[in-house]
Amino acid sequence: MADYLYGVNPVREALEGQGRKPLELLLVSSERSARLAELSASAEKQQLKVTLRDRRDLDRLAGHCNHQGVLLRLEPFKYADLGDVLAAWRNSGRPAFFLLLDGITDPHNLGAILRTAEVVGCHAVIQAKDRSCPVTPVVEKTAAGALSHLPLCQVTNLSRTIEELKKAGVWCYGLAGDSDSQDLYTTELTGNLALVVGSEGKGLRPNIRKHCDALLAIPMCGKVNSLNASVAAAIALFEVLRQAQR
Repeated sequence: MADYLYGVNPVREALEGQGRKPLELLLVSSERSARLAELSASAEKQQLKVTLRDRRDLDRLAGHCNHQGVLLRLEPFKYADLGDVLAAWRNSGRPAFFLLLDGITDPHNLGAILRTAEVVGCHAVIQAKDRSCPVTPVVEKTAAGALSHLPLCQVTNLSRTIEELKKAGVWCYGLAGDSDSQDLYTTELTGNLALVVGSEGKGLRPNIRKHCDALLAIPMCGKVNSLNASVAAAIALFEVLRQAQR
């Protein structure tokens, strides 16, 4: 089954980025807007096939009507190789900044996390292969083009990957709300580091916790004692960025 990305901004980012190879641009035949004309010109410049289709055809291919009159047919998603990602970090001249995901299953959460990770300058996002959401059009739509610029790896053993990062000189911090966790805002988060975020419901698995160098907690003062996974990830990622820019 073909994989279609939809929405003007995500399609524009995909055409301009270095992510999945576009195979065909599909535009609604009943509309001649400047935004769609811009996408068509960009596709033609890349010698990419542009097809005009009836809106009902686009609705059927997308599975809904919220595609803004544009679909981009893409090659199957190719996850980045962990070795290549580590080599790119070492050649970048920057401190390591990785985000590891342990069991994120909601596509909207995954997309939002990927978008934030790209914005703050992560070298890559690494997710466990099992019990994790794959890259879908919903993920790419929510990520708003982030996957055109941000490598995403899948690994079979996340704890082994954490140990590999630690051997490479990367400190790994898990986000957890335990009473013995360190305060996110009073912990020095500079140098080579990776943040590890757990699933939406259960958080970090015990085996992943014990492989982390330390656990971090986000201070809260309300009666609700937990945050959405994408919100918690965003808070921690931007704290690392804030400390790096001091």
